[in-house]
Amino acid sequence: MKGIIPIFFTVDTSYAPYLSVAIASLIENASKEYEYHIHVIYENLTEEEIKKLKTLETNNAKIIFKKMQKDLECITNRTENLLRKDLFTLTIYFRLFIPSMFKEYDKGIYIDSDTCIPGDISKLYNIDLQDNLFGGCNDISCQDNEILCEYFKENAGVTIKEYINSGVLLMNMKKLREVNFENHFLYLLNKYHFDTVCPDQDYINAMAYGKILLLPNEWDAMPTNGSLVFKNPQIIHYNLFFKPWHYDNVDYEEYFWKYANKSLFKEEILKEKNNFTKECQKEDEEGLATLIGRAEKITHNETTFKKVFESEIEKRI
Repeated sequence: MKGIIPIFFTVDTSYAPYLSVAIASLIENASKEYEYHIHVIYENLTEEEIKKLKTLETNNAKIIFKKMQKDLECITNRTENLLRKDLFTLTIYFRLFIPSMFKEYDKGIYIDSDTCIPGDISKLYNIDLQDNLFGGCNDISCQDNEILCEYFKENAGVTIKEYINSGVLLMNMKKLREVNFENHFLYLLNKYHFDTVCPDQDYINAMAYGKILLLPNEWDAMPTNGSLVFKNPQIIHYNLFFKPWHYDNVDYEEYFWKYANKSLFKEEILKEKNNFTKECQKEDEEGLATLIGRAEKITHNETTFKKVFESEIEKRI
């Protein structure tokens, strides 16, 4: 009997086309020595979208859909929960509830939907997490921005060399349940309402500091306008505004289009690309400027993760 590797994606209807690229590339390049249970946790997906995504299943890869039904009314559309400048979606928090939702697994992989996976995902799964809660890669998409680097240091209390991106996570699900990570997160969220520009990511870095295994950056290779391009990326994460379905000449775009051109969502992806105007580009630029401005302001807040944990008012994990 083949070993089972559980993989988790969270998505809403707007990202179904890009999820098809992530899943298709994952399955094509994964070792055939394993079975893959690909769990798609969704907020809103249509029956047609689910049907299209299910066509990607193979003999050793099963796609399982689960609607997020947890009562998350406590996570509301507040400023500190916004992703980028004005986008609020509960899906950014879903990954934090995976260990308690899937108690049958002791270990798993979480991957964002805006990805392409040319590497063998079983190699990531087989990395020994030891006693760490998470394995993750440095957030290299922000490494050249001094304001964001200072934000990570002064808000989460983590230097840029230690701060991980939460778009790809190797999860010690058994250990996360043992330390009650989910409830501790909800407790901190509702007591302090920490202001953030990277909502779930800041909580993971701040809470699990010292219990995160840094992984080779090829497992979360992000476009950096050419400043750091890996020759052999294992997972490509089109983070922030670097989307090949919006812009030309994005790092690693050839990997994306290899699978997008074969996707049942190809027409939707091309329509999105063709309808992305200069006004949309301007909105992205304004969004990035707003994000950086908020980060600079938050750095000087009276209540930050760093100040709360260093004062020993609260414990991390």
